[in-house]
Amino acid sequence: MNRQQLFEQIQKKRSFLCVGLDTDVLKIPKHLTGEEDPVFSFNKEIVDATAAFSVAYKPNLAFYESLGWQGWQSLEKTVKYIREKYPEIFLIADAKRGDIGNTSSLYARAFFEKLDFDAVTVAPYMGEDSVKPFMNYANKWVILLALTSNKGAFDFQFIRDDKTGNPLFETVLTTSQNWGTAENLMYVVGATKAEKLKEIREITPDHFLLVPGVGAQGGSLQEVAKNGMNSQCGLLVNSSRGIIYASANEDFAERAGEAARTIQQEMDMLLKEKGL
Repeated sequence: MNRQQLFEQIQKKRSFLCVGLDTDVLKIPKHLTGEEDPVFSFNKEIVDATAAFSVAYKPNLAFYESLGWQGWQSLEKTVKYIREKYPEIFLIADAKRGDIGNTSSLYARAFFEKLDFDAVTVAPYMGEDSVKPFMNYANKWVILLALTSNKGAFDFQFIRDDKTGNPLFETVLTTSQNWGTAENLMYVVGATKAEKLKEIREITPDHFLLVPGVGAQGGSLQEVAKNGMNSQCGLLVNSSRGIIYASANEDFAERAGEAARTIQQEMDMLLKEKGL
């Protein structure tokens, strides 16, 4: 999916919601545990209930890898189901990969050829040659970790360069723009750092930002939109636990749909305020 197609979906659905499919087999409703593939059964119902209000889904790979080959099978089935029934949806592999070039090439092959994701999250620490292999695919995206929402972000991401005085996350933003373009490169910026979005927009005015941390982690959707939205929206705001675990009972899918619709309605108003 290219940038214009993604923006068109945002306009059509009046939403920039990304639903995180962080499916923990220990947290899904008990009545699903007898299913042949409980994780896929859960994902399928969540997707069906939220697809009308979402433009993207983001499975976090750790939740699937922790289950061994069965988890990979659940992930493959989930991706295939979304591709077949909701082909307009933008699919993100939240894998946080990044290694020497030949290894990154294999990661890229896995997520873009074998699993047919649109995007993959990548760690920038090892530099350009660890990121570039992911950019060799047309209409596929790298989502580079820039400023994350976790407490540990302060351990390294705010360390200032002795020469420029810029924090490390700004160096990541400025340097990486030489590796790709706004057509194939996004950035992860946590909603819990929403006050920094205005500064980030000065550095990256055109790139899409994937923004986790809204909802259970305490980030403000209004602040994210105020400081981070650009002329093509430029935001994918992720919510995981607040949607997929809205209920632990048999009405889990219905409640997830209600939670997604509530966020979408707020996003519609924020888009209108921006004139989009």
